[in-house]
Amino acid sequence: MGTMVLGDLLDEAVLMLRSADARQDAEELAARVLGVESTGLDPRRDVDGRSVRRLRDLVGRRADGVPLGHLIGRTVFAGLELLVGPGVFVPRVHSELVLAAGLESLGDAAGPTVVDLCAGSGAIGLALAHARPDARVHAVDFDPVAADFARRNAARRAALGDTEVSVHEGVAGRAGALTGLAGEADLVLANPPFMPDAADVPDEFGRYQPRQAVFGGADGLRVVRQVVEAAAGLLRPGGTLVVEHGHLHGATVPALLRESGCFAEVSCRPDHEGWPLYSTAVRTGTDAPSS
Repeated sequence: MGTMVLGDLLDEAVLMLRSADARQDAEELAARVLGVESTGLDPRRDVDGRSVRRLRDLVGRRADGVPLGHLIGRTVFAGLELLVGPGVFVPRVHSELVLAAGLESLGDAAGPTVVDLCAGSGAIGLALAHARPDARVHAVDFDPVAADFARRNAARRAALGDTEVSVHEGVAGRAGALTGLAGEADLVLANPPFMPDAADVPDEFGRYQPRQAVFGGADGLRVVRQVVEAAAGLLRPGGTLVVEHGHLHGATVPALLRESGCFAEVSCRPDHEGWPLYSTAVRTGTDAPSS
């Protein structure tokens, strides 16, 4: 196979990918193959046959549903570049709304204590530490692969000057013991798996993202229930929980929070398109039932 002009290769890739982000994905993959930043691509550049084959292979895998982050080894969340790869969930832009809600809840409180449950790559906790250098942030995930990515990302961010984030390996339900923060946290953030096991999801999530980060039992709420219980134990009275749960649970998760007897001011919030995405709640001062 001879050389090809990069611009022609990118056009070919866009036709194969057929998605709203096709051009951006094609450019990221080309940059990976050519060893340059995507902003530095020259569409007039000649690409040798070996690189043509590599790019076509990556485009084919992306078209099959492999997450872009798993193909290029990194992703961007809330402006931060993070390491990702097979075995760890690639954070979605939707979760930046969870981060924003958490930051809003902190207001101008000095030196807040924050716990990121089901942390995966550490995206939400690390982004919060970047935005709030005065925060003491702990990230918790039960999966050793995810915890390893979170530690590597935390080390990279600390080397760049961000406040160090503590990473703990263990289930959400043991977060209090892992962090030693029972009744002390000002904010708990969580993006747990919330899809029912039998849900029909795109291949990117059903085949290639780690199953344990997507599916949460028969009703999708197994880990969400653990998060609610853990947050009740972690938060100080007046502290806030922000938990992502997707459109299927716009009613069920707020109901869980109210029924726990530990939270008030429960509110379900939408994503950019108006679908239920996450809920917020404030820890009450007692375990008595709250509204």
